Amino acid sequence: MVEVAPSLPWFHPEALAARRPFLAARARLLGTVRAFFAGRGSVEVETPALQVSPGLEPHLKAFATRLESPFGQGARTLFLHTSPEFAMKKLLAAGEPALFQLARVYRNGEVSPTHHPEFTMLEWYRAGQTFTALMDETEALVKACAVSLGITHLRWKDHVVDPFVPWERLSVSEALARHAGLDFPALLDEAVALSGDAREPDPRPLARAVEALGLACSPDDRFEDVFFRVLLDRVEPFLGAERPCFLHGYPVCMAALSRPDPLDPRFAQRFELYAGGLELANAFGELTDPVEQRARFEADMAIKEQLYGERYPLDEDLLAALHQGMPECCGAALGFDRLVMVCTGATSIDQVLWAPVAPA
Repeated sequence: MVEVAPSLPWFHPEALAARRPFLAARARLLGTVRAFFAGRGSVEVETPALQVSPGLEPHLKAFATRLESPFGQGARTLFLHTSPEFAMKKLLAAGEPALFQLARVYRNGEVSPTHHPEFTMLEWYRAGQTFTALMDETEALVKACAVSLGITHLRWKDHVVDPFVPWERLSVSEALARHAGLDFPALLDEAVALSGDAREPDPRPLARAVEALGLACSPDDRFEDVFFRVLLDRVEPFLGAERPCFLHGYPVCMAALSRPDPLDPRFAQRFELYAGGLELANAFGELTDPVEQRARFEADMAIKEQLYGERYPLDEDLLAALHQGMPECCGAALGFDRLVMVCTGATSIDQVLWAPVAPA
């Protein structure tokens, strides 16, 4: 890579020249992704970035705007989506069996070497697909991308990751036992017994175990806060260190839009993909129960209001689509910019973007 003075603007010829190899790889990977899904019978779709509901994960912050009616007849608030998930699921309910999208998505307050307020999300859904088949498909996609660039390894920081050996499939419980010495199923059972609600386990049993590891917890912490404290500190840095890793089996209180595991309903059909400790994708066996989905949305917005003093509207059309009948399906969301990074050895997301958003 060509060294560039940090004072140069992104549009300076030397700054572009330094990014150009990464951008050429990005263009090739876009073609690879489209060919991969076309070869598997998926249709590429385009859905609006402006939505009534931007996505309802409590910790994501959306960009709001105003849509004005013609002739001064009023205006309403819309949001730039944080994911195309809701619109794509409506297309599933309408009858599209397999679809993918390379969507520009927007998340406020996210700036770091691996985060950008506007970025590209590769998202895909397939009706009738099993959760394990989605893992297989994700693995095949990343391997196809590596082959298209002629690379033998993925790279992130000091990690050199081989995508061509068998990938690891590690449950959250196994990961916490291996890296933190915790009996997570027992701690989860105790937490649920104390709270009486699997959606909001009592944080105290897990907090005691985490504090014994030397990690500080707060009396105001929720179960999820404590969980991610130990996961991020003791587990995530080691995931996918030498080969990519699917981390699966999240507790059902962190199911998001995924369905419970039929073999153990304490846990959800959700996985995250890691390479070199970097999260690349988040995927679900999708929840299709509209009553349960509404309850989760309302609980998430209550948390958002408590933490941040705001809430976003529910997407009533999505809930109507679930009532109409969305087929059993699986879906994944993969950070395309991060995929480019690990395929090229880039150390910052800015290196794989043609232009940044409003650089400071």
